[in-house]
Amino acid sequence: MRIVDRCCARILILVALAGAADGAVAAEPPELLRRSAAQVPAPPWPAGDEQGMANAIGPGTWSRCAWHLGQPGARAYELSYVRSNTMPKSPFSAPYVTEYRPSATMPGARHAFNGEHFGAGAEPAQQGTQFDAIGHFASLPSPAGSKSPADTSGAIYYGGYTQAQVKPTPDSPLKKLGVEKAPPLVTTAILLDAKRHANGGRPMQAGQVVTRANIDAMLEAQGLRDRGILPGDVVLIRTGWGEHWQDPDREQIYYTRAPGLAYEAAQYLGERRIVALGLDTPFIDAMAEGFLAGKAAPAPGAPADLPLAVHHHMLTQMGIHHLENVRLGEIADAGVWTSCAMILPLRDNGAAGSPIRPVAIGIAGQ
Repeated sequence: MRIVDRCCARILILVALAGAADGAVAAEPPELLRRSAAQVPAPPWPAGDEQGMANAIGPGTWSRCAWHLGQPGARAYELSYVRSNTMPKSPFSAPYVTEYRPSATMPGARHAFNGEHFGAGAEPAQQGTQFDAIGHFASLPSPAGSKSPADTSGAIYYGGYTQAQVKPTPDSPLKKLGVEKAPPLVTTAILLDAKRHANGGRPMQAGQVVTRANIDAMLEAQGLRDRGILPGDVVLIRTGWGEHWQDPDREQIYYTRAPGLAYEAAQYLGERRIVALGLDTPFIDAMAEGFLAGKAAPAPGAPADLPLAVHHHMLTQMGIHHLENVRLGEIADAGVWTSCAMILPLRDNGAAGSPIRPVAIGIAGQ
């Protein structure tokens, strides 16, 4: 690098640090963003791809992350909830039950040890703060009927994979697009505070959607218009619905309905080539009160035969992972709009999802 370029880079870093100290946005220096952009690969991906937009993860995203890790005042924020038998539970999944074993010993040894196991039928991968594998959703050629089990033989997954290629028998693991195919997501996260900037500081209501216009307005309000949403980013959106997460779950509200992302906003984020999308909601898609009981319409803008249009678009069309039930209140209140996120799903063979403990490391701002 030329001496002039090195000087300019140092000045940009100093300006960014000064801004962070004054309570401004602690975003990466423009020169770093320019260099990292050249290192982030773009589709089309190689034949047989099973990673989707996560192909973008690599030196380009890691270099952006490294800047956040090295900043004075950076701290780690937990983005997951503590998992327990009394936390809110998904109605779409089998129960989550952890059974705790009594303390055990070994004959002739001065050891005692403890352990636990999941109860019969427990499904940890789709409960709590969790990660959707690309193979979690498929697209059917026509709407399913009421017959159970429905015919899924014509299902098409991301990349054109067929049902026979992905899940050839009802009891088989995913042969393609399982969670073990996802790489560790180590990249920059951009946090958009819809509660603060799109809903007047109030939690969004069930069925309410975050639109593309909301996203542009939040970028402007949070000082991120020039940075924007970059290829390889994780986008986190705080709706405020996470305030209904209680443990023990006395309200029994959290999993019955929620706000979510608009379909056209999902298309917009897909065009930005993000690698993952996370909300402080259980569904990502908006669900009005009564929707789960068939008494309310899908979110505004969703095609008639795609009530979970965001899931459909992100997973089956774009290969973009979902993070559900993300704990965003603390990091949003701290104004950490950009950070280094580390998201590592478990490598369970053929699983459609995974529990996760995501963390974000960044500097408190506003």
